[in-house]
Amino acid sequence: MKTYKIAVIAGDGIGPEVIDEGIKVLNKVAALDGNFHFDFTHFPWGCEYYTKHGKMMADDGIEQLKEFDAIYLGAVGFPGVPDHISLWDLLLIIRKEFDQYVNIRPIKLLKGAHCPLADVKREDIDMLFIRENTEGEYSGAGDWLFKGKENEVVLQNGVFSRKGTERIIRYAFETAKKEGRSLTSISKANALNYSMVFWDQVFEEVSADYPEVETASYLVDAAAMLMITDPKRFEVVVTSNLFGDILTDVGAALAGGIGLAAGANVNPKREFPSMFEPVHGSAPDIAGQGIGNPLASIWSASQMLDYFGYEQYGKLVVDAIEQLLVEGATLTPDMKGTASTSEVGDRLVGIMTSSITANV
Repeated sequence: MKTYKIAVIAGDGIGPEVIDEGIKVLNKVAALDGNFHFDFTHFPWGCEYYTKHGKMMADDGIEQLKEFDAIYLGAVGFPGVPDHISLWDLLLIIRKEFDQYVNIRPIKLLKGAHCPLADVKREDIDMLFIRENTEGEYSGAGDWLFKGKENEVVLQNGVFSRKGTERIIRYAFETAKKEGRSLTSISKANALNYSMVFWDQVFEEVSADYPEVETASYLVDAAAMLMITDPKRFEVVVTSNLFGDILTDVGAALAGGIGLAAGANVNPKREFPSMFEPVHGSAPDIAGQGIGNPLASIWSASQMLDYFGYEQYGKLVVDAIEQLLVEGATLTPDMKGTASTSEVGDRLVGIMTSSITANV
């Protein structure tokens, strides 16, 4: 039997609550298949760990995580710990150290999910955002000069390497080719006269290798508008770290809210573990109440199944989420329901089991 070693960093706030439901679903999938199972190891890292130890993770945390097949992250952030510390000292360092240069965020309007747009068909919102994940605007390069003085200056540098830019664009082209979909590049070359002119140039160069893929290119401000006014034009999308971060939250709003937003941080060469996480925050105001929405963490678990080659089970999980939404009877308060976090997980497991049994 194949064993997958999964490092679990449940994190802060509702993180432990929603991640437990994802684990419940993953264990059920493994039990239904019978040919593989998951071995979960929990790490207590996060903001609570920071308040006790002055650091977000153990000094040898990266070395410990190297031994795993994947990382399952809950949520990071808590009052009293500055956001730049909670982000840079855990999430971003893992992405960079493990060269998880591909961030994958599906933006798909499922049946039963609420869309704030009027007169938009469900099938019109079906995007796959591929975001550069290790450099660009989040490279961490810069300086803080003359701090606290009258002539104080801060420099925040975007770093766009030939290697980093070309590999993410090529990955996006390969994905679009495989799925038979168009590819849209989003940049801001009219204002960012070095980084985004370079991005556009590389996109054009790589596109020559994929004549079968229909392409488009938009400025980020126009893209934000078009995502709302004409979302169907976007299929596979490739963009930089910052623009991808912002636009996928716009997409989350279109596709049912942040409670349904999942993300994968992938190292395509599998030299290091990839990481799977819900996109939402830690919601400390409702932590411990058992009402956090686990659907995003469960959707990210489906991405993990896809990553391990079990696309049929990844689809099973997403289909179960869709059926749960259509039923409308087992939803958490953020989705206008009265169910608890664990009740949502239990119902999903029930739907999955029924689906497998019906197809045997």
